[in-house]
Amino acid sequence: MTTKKISNILFYFAIAAIATYLAYAKGWILTDFKSISPKQAYALMKNEPNVILLDVRTPEEFSSEHIAGATLIPVQKLGENLSKLENAKENKIIVYCHSGTRSVAASRILVKNGFTPLNVTGGISAWKAEGLSVVQ
Repeated sequence: MTTKKISNILFYFAIAAIATYLAYAKGWILTDFKSISPKQAYALMKNEPNVILLDVRTPEEFSSEHIAGATLIPVQKLGENLSKLENAKENKIIVYCHSGTRSVAASRILVKNGFTPLNVTGGISAWKAEGLSVVQ
């Protein structure tokens, strides 16, 4: 095999690996939780009294704006703060971040620990794009 063929194979392998990682990080593949639109999340919050709303962004992001009624637990600290959600194991937890990547990671942590997360596709950015309100 020539060096050029090997280089091409490695290039396409790298592209495939990056695409697979991106699809995994965005929750497009290998998920064991449901993703919902901002409007679906809004409807659940209005119609189901026991739904928990979890913001997994940073404290700085949360303080600048968030969805009313949200509880903040940054994704980096979620694993060590699951006890704050222990009473929520019987409830659905709507999880959001800025654009939907951190909330996918958080949803994976929650599922692994017996919770039922619902990831908001597109995060708070999509929420605002749908014309839904935030607290500033």
